[in-house]
Amino acid sequence: MSGLASPDGSAAGAAVLHEHRSLAGGWLRPAVFGAMDGLVSNLALIAGIVGGTSGDHSNEVVLAGLAGLVAGALSMAAGEYTSVASQSEHIRAEIEIERKEIAARPRAEEAELSQLYVARGITPALADQLAAEIHADPVRALEVHSREELGVDPANLPSPLVAGASSFVSFALGAAVPLLPYALGRDNLWAALALSLTALFLCGAVVSRLTTRSWWFGGLRQLVLGAVAAGLTYLIGDLVGMAVS
Repeated sequence: MSGLASPDGSAAGAAVLHEHRSLAGGWLRPAVFGAMDGLVSNLALIAGIVGGTSGDHSNEVVLAGLAGLVAGALSMAAGEYTSVASQSEHIRAEIEIERKEIAARPRAEEAELSQLYVARGITPALADQLAAEIHADPVRALEVHSREELGVDPANLPSPLVAGASSFVSFALGAAVPLLPYALGRDNLWAALALSLTALFLCGAVVSRLTTRSWWFGGLRQLVLGAVAAGLTYLIGDLVGMAVS
């Protein structure tokens, strides 16, 4: 968004040279966590199976990997849907309380909003004027009170369906990566490991674009976490395999 400065150089005409990303869409967090979880969990599962068995692992890995993909994706989707739905229901209940308070005690709520503005540095006279103008419209008053007191936008609450679907799809895609070499007939843990760690690095690097971290730090962090999880699960599978053989 941009504009031209006013002739007198006032802020009213100053250009706005940046825009913020939406932080309340409800899909980014479950998609990110789903992809990372799918990659790490199925890579670790496959490493554990390979560590605990001998000979040709293809059939065991494909079967277990597909089961892990489906079960994990369903579990992630159900958990994310329930979590976001519960959060949204709680927020709506709090907004309803605020709605009733505005209807029953409009003057008190108007004074409360004015005090909030005063606490943020606005002069009492201007704060009273702003609060009065906002409360002239009950719908607008509810929106402003929800933002100021609850920190939420009533018109932009996260969607449980979007969160659940994002989590399901992203987990399934992530979990399919370490399974791919075995599904193509290549019985080689190193191929699955290399493919998965590369994907983890790329995911971490992409996610870092939304934060203040450098791309290499975000990518390396995810790579190391995935490698540690796979290594530990392989060792545990190896120990259990020796114990039961």
